[in-house]
Amino acid sequence: MQAPGRDTRVVELRVHGILGTTGNALTDSVASVDVAGDGVGRIVRPADRLRRPVEGPNLPAGDGSVPRVVEGYVWGGMTSGGLAKASWALLFPFALANVAHWMLPPVRPGDRVGGLISGVLRAVMRLSALLLTMLFVAQLTVIGLDLVAAQCLSPGAQCLTFVPDAVRHLDVVRSAITLLPVGLAVLLMYRISGVSWRVSAGAREAAQESGRAPMLPGANVVADPDTPALRAMHITAALSTVALLVLGGPLTPSLDPRWLAAAALLVIALVGTVAIDDPAGLYSTEEGRRGRVALGRPQRRTLMTVAALVFTSVALMPGSLDHPLDGSGSTIDLITVGLITCCLVVAVLLVPAALLARSAWASLPSRLRPWAGGWMSAPMLMIACMLGNGFGAGFALTVRKALGDPALQLPAGYDDVTVFWGIATVLLLVGGAGMAVWTLVTRLRAPKGDDMIPAEVSLLHAGRQTDQRAAANAWKWADLQRRYSHHVLLLIAGVLAFSTVLTLVSRLVGMPADALWPDWLVALGVGALATLAGGLLRVVYIAARQRTAARYLGVLSDLSLFWPREAHPVVPPCYALKVIPELAARAKDHLSDPNTRVVLVGHSQGSLLAAVATARLLETLPEEDRERVGLVTAGSQLQWAYPRAFPAVVPHRSLRDLAGSLGGRWRSLCRGTDPLGGAVTTWNRQVYDGMLIGVGLRPDGSEGPLPAATRGPTGALVLGGDHWLPDPQRGPFSSRRWAPGVMAHTDYTGDPEWDRAVAMAAGLETPVRCAALPLQSKTPTPTSAPVQQPRQKSPDGPRLHAQGGDGGSLSDSVEELAQQTEDRTEAPADDEPTQRTPDAAESTESSPGAAPQDTDTRTGPAVPPEITEPRGRTAPWERGMALRLSEN
Repeated sequence: MQAPGRDTRVVELRVHGILGTTGNALTDSVASVDVAGDGVGRIVRPADRLRRPVEGPNLPAGDGSVPRVVEGYVWGGMTSGGLAKASWALLFPFALANVAHWMLPPVRPGDRVGGLISGVLRAVMRLSALLLTMLFVAQLTVIGLDLVAAQCLSPGAQCLTFVPDAVRHLDVVRSAITLLPVGLAVLLMYRISGVSWRVSAGAREAAQESGRAPMLPGANVVADPDTPALRAMHITAALSTVALLVLGGPLTPSLDPRWLAAAALLVIALVGTVAIDDPAGLYSTEEGRRGRVALGRPQRRTLMTVAALVFTSVALMPGSLDHPLDGSGSTIDLITVGLITCCLVVAVLLVPAALLARSAWASLPSRLRPWAGGWMSAPMLMIACMLGNGFGAGFALTVRKALGDPALQLPAGYDDVTVFWGIATVLLLVGGAGMAVWTLVTRLRAPKGDDMIPAEVSLLHAGRQTDQRAAANAWKWADLQRRYSHHVLLLIAGVLAFSTVLTLVSRLVGMPADALWPDWLVALGVGALATLAGGLLRVVYIAARQRTAARYLGVLSDLSLFWPREAHPVVPPCYALKVIPELAARAKDHLSDPNTRVVLVGHSQGSLLAAVATARLLETLPEEDRERVGLVTAGSQLQWAYPRAFPAVVPHRSLRDLAGSLGGRWRSLCRGTDPLGGAVTTWNRQVYDGMLIGVGLRPDGSEGPLPAATRGPTGALVLGGDHWLPDPQRGPFSSRRWAPGVMAHTDYTGDPEWDRAVAMAAGLETPVRCAALPLQSKTPTPTSAPVQQPRQKSPDGPRLHAQGGDGGSLSDSVEELAQQTEDRTEAPADDEPTQRTPDAAESTESSPGAAPQDTDTRTGPAVPPEITEPRGRTAPWERGMALRLSEN
């Protein structure tokens, strides 16, 4: 690492997480102004009273400080704000299907069987996404053409009586009016799938070859070059589905040229979707390349043009509209069966795919392995398909209720949907009640009083009993949320799957739903569907009118729109494809100054963006410039969520390689009270003999046991690259912002450890400067006792150690620390007992390093004195010992 010079400065480039934020909040200033960007992706800095950009406060580093520039990248406008972005929630099932594609397990290099299974899985994923599009337009057609035009507006119908009879007798007018919204919806899907965020000029740059450019996180989060081909298949299939439904359905062949053309177009769309193989070209095959060549721009335009002509002809010549459409039921049923079949095939094929990929995570502890053993993609796809089905059915039932005519009929399949959601609602209520009972029992059986305080909390909040009690409960429930959150998705998917089986059985029996199932269950299903549809529309309406509501609705977009279009092209544009290259380009601009060091800082979802941007930046920089790049993550999901949900995109080994590339300049701020964020670089943590030890990522790119944690000047514990923050915070400290209470996932920048982590990421400070943890315990170590060596007496009297001084530094291994602990628990080797002078005894007893004489058998840390003010960079208990020694 290059030594800092007199002109060294640090640029702290911050990236916010979900829910968006303002420039003022991101830069911790009362005013901020844009200094770069295009208005969509904004680079902001703090501003003075004249709204001129200013630098941030100096960064404390060692015994001095260096100038610091605070910048923030604001990207919240890409996912929330306005009616257009609020309406993206209507496409949520499409986005979930796209996310499910990214959750597939990885394929080992050279594994032909695994590659074949993965290819089939990707094809089925794309096919299920296409069926979702077809189901969406089919349900719109049932509502518009069947329910309204063919029944409500038919001659003599007692529905919408204000419509004149002249319109009721004109089938062309009724068809054109009701199919116009369907055509506009298809056009809107085409426009949405063609929108991408424009990357600022100079942000795109090819990666350089380097021996230190391993498989870094997010390497396959790239633009989709073949989205136009996939988009053409979806538009063609959507228009063809409408035509087939109007002309009698796909199961009723006809010699009508329009039916034949629509059927041929639909077959081409289905085959083309499968033949595209992998849109991003990550697993390209010769067949896939041939398929993409066959679907070039002229061919795509021809297919969509022919499909549009067939759709127009059907709208203008629909045939007889004096009774419910014959093709509605068969079309909806066939698409639904196709979706269920795709979900079943994915669930079955994921078993061997996950087993073949298991070697990539077999050596990891269970809490680092992929969720459900790499099988999580199947539940996500199931949820996407059933939500898509439920949204459409809910809208249809709501419209029929609003029209107020009991004679209106929906296809028989909608009765099955109501039964399905009735069963699912009951099971979800039962499952929710079971989880509530389990939570209550767990809470009642939990230890009370001091026994409920985890060892980590006792160590982190040593000497602060009130904070220990406040933090202990928050630690417990935050850990439960991080550990079992994915079980909620598995429960929902299991309930939906079980409800599907029961519904299919009842359909095969052949009895009407109202005869086989109780009326209250059918009514419950109708209510659930109406709530699902009406609630979604209300949320979209409120989000379009209120900015705060739009931010909360934007959480769905923040989480799902990080992923580029892969399985489904009709999803809003991926913001990561803009944010990541622009972050890397901005950092590279600052690095053009040889005296500047850049630290990318990401909070929550921003930590994923910052990590991927750092990886991309390291690939494009020469060796000497990489040493001036650092990374800080706060409240991050880079260990407990993303590597486990997306093992092929953010695998554990990629985080290890990134840590090795940064050489110790990756620091992670974490709180045990944070239910959304957690540790990033360490795991298997435990308190042993007053030390916090664990396993984690090492600066040399390896992983294994780490030296014992050290305590920072404001009470934080630093283990490896993780900085465990006291929450509630210690303090208050002079000249420092301070907030009382448990902060959980918020306000990481207000913690006094923030500056120290940034300084470490910039290479200006190391944890060795901190006080080592107290290491005095009555619990013997499990290692065998060594041969005792004679102890050397200090010529000035007994040797005094600062508290934790024998606890080791970052250069000590865990085994050496354990050996040092055992040496201190043994009696001196001399035959005569060691005599202490009264002054020395008094000094030892009154020193903060003395272990408390506690009879509790539970292993706990020695209690350090209260921290009152972070003077300098030396821990207070070390300063107190030094002062007492100087006085003596």
